Amino acid sequence: MSAERPTLLDLFLQKDADPVVGLIDEAARLVPEVSGQTAARGQLVTIPNVGAARTIKGRTFKTCVRVALPDAPFRNENEGVDATKSRYERRTVETFTMNPRWECDIAIARSHEDGPEAFIASEAQAILTSAIMGLGRQFYYGRSASADTKGHPGLVDVIQTAYTVDATGSTADTASSVWAVKWGPQAVQWIFGQNGDLQVEPARLESIADADGKRFTAYVQELLAFCGLQVARVDCLGRIKNLTAQAGKTLEDDMLADLLSKFPVGMRPDCLFMSRRSLTQLQKSRTATNATGAPAPFPTEYEGVPIVPTDSLLDTEAIG
Repeated sequence: MSAERPTLLDLFLQKDADPVVGLIDEAARLVPEVSGQTAARGQLVTIPNVGAARTIKGRTFKTCVRVALPDAPFRNENEGVDATKSRYERRTVETFTMNPRWECDIAIARSHEDGPEAFIASEAQAILTSAIMGLGRQFYYGRSASADTKGHPGLVDVIQTAYTVDATGSTADTASSVWAVKWGPQAVQWIFGQNGDLQVEPARLESIADADGKRFTAYVQELLAFCGLQVARVDCLGRIKNLTAQAGKTLEDDMLADLLSKFPVGMRPDCLFMSRRSLTQLQKSRTATNATGAPAPFPTEYEGVPIVPTDSLLDTEAIG
């Protein structure tokens, strides 16, 4: 893909904006999977235990997972038993290079009415916002066509059939999912390698080439991060798949009950991620069945597990 750089038209469009209102960012979205924040009644709310993360010194680390306990049989007197042992697996958690950048001709940046610093600050915020939104999509879809095939695996790459509820929707490319997630060092957490996190590097002046190979000076800025996702055990994750708009294939409480029943006792998820469409479907299913017939409020939890709406989940998933 060819490089895209800001133009004088971009500056002109910003210049004519009302100074009180400022830049209205229609492209930005809240990403609770990464930030651990959501919106409730118009206010930003921090969700406990959501968006757990750690940094590591290198790019990878190994975990040791006990996948089977030893047997503990009874025996008769004067009769022995076979010796047994635990069974373990070694699993590697990797981080992957995220490195978005922007470039701007020095003549254009210095034409900004508030100076190049204001332009640089705006673009730095934009590239950080884009990176966080990209991680939100990668969190679920991993290396599928819905995310970035060069990024880290996502939840869809590791979910087990035993922890999946099938809503049995069948309309192609109109499906969505609900994800139940347990956060923490021995469950699901973000990993940032090289002792790093999501930070934009300082802008620098650099000689770059145009389409004909001719050089000019530009401001260059990039974000360099090494991002990964740890899913430490198979029972910290559950999914409802193939939710569509078809009758009987929309989200309802019975499906959430089936989903939570997949988790072992003591391994209760910390949150339920769903799209706005799924949240609306759940609200309408409750409206149709409540005692008064009045519209039910939009759900915020199910059996004590917070419901977290997110735009990172698509309503255009393939049936699978």
